Amino acid sequence: MAGGSAGKAAPVTLEVVRAHPRVGAYVRAADEHLAAIGFTEHGERHCGLVAKIAHNVIVRLGFSAREAELAAIAGYCHDIGNVVGRAGHALTGAVLLAPILHELGMPPHETAVILGAIGNHEEDHGHPVNRVSAALILADKTDVHRTRVRNRDPATFDIHDRVNYAVVRSFLHVDGTARAVTLELTIEQEVTSVLEYFEIFLQRMIMCRRAAEFLDCRFHLVVNGARLA
Repeated sequence: MAGGSAGKAAPVTLEVVRAHPRVGAYVRAADEHLAAIGFTEHGERHCGLVAKIAHNVIVRLGFSAREAELAAIAGYCHDIGNVVGRAGHALTGAVLLAPILHELGMPPHETAVILGAIGNHEEDHGHPVNRVSAALILADKTDVHRTRVRNRDPATFDIHDRVNYAVVRSFLHVDGTARAVTLELTIEQEVTSVLEYFEIFLQRMIMCRRAAEFLDCRFHLVVNGARLA
């Protein structure tokens, strides 16, 4: 259990959660299992980046530092359910994480926020249910980039490989004053078309719009310097 002075437990941080042996094992094995079935990278790079972006979304929109830390924890742990299987991995991940957070001494009300965020991060059934959830959705669904592609043979790319490989720059800009969240992409159109991007990411962009609205923001998409939404 997380320690503290005068018998009061210190707040559970991302650093503490990340150091838990089961969390590390789940993150690594989940990514290995997805690699075995041909999915893009979902390991330390993705989880660490999503944690950082989710944290920044909360901070830049003026919410509390503690809520930002919860968003970072949710971001880092959101894909551990893939250790069991891809189908329903959001719900599985929440169930796997709950006893770990309890063991670390996280208060139930904070655990509930994180579990709700993880359980609702997939576009098939997820919805922004709290601010941490909205930040996680924005961070996760906007991580599209060449570095996620494992396949080294462009001749054998499927559409997911092709679209991710085509994105050479991806940046989520959060403007707390204007209450705007903007995904800026640079896509090499000789690799894929913008239309093909929307073929697989339209539902994710709609989810991002809903997450931004939950945070009282507008969501914008800029591709190769042109604003599309």
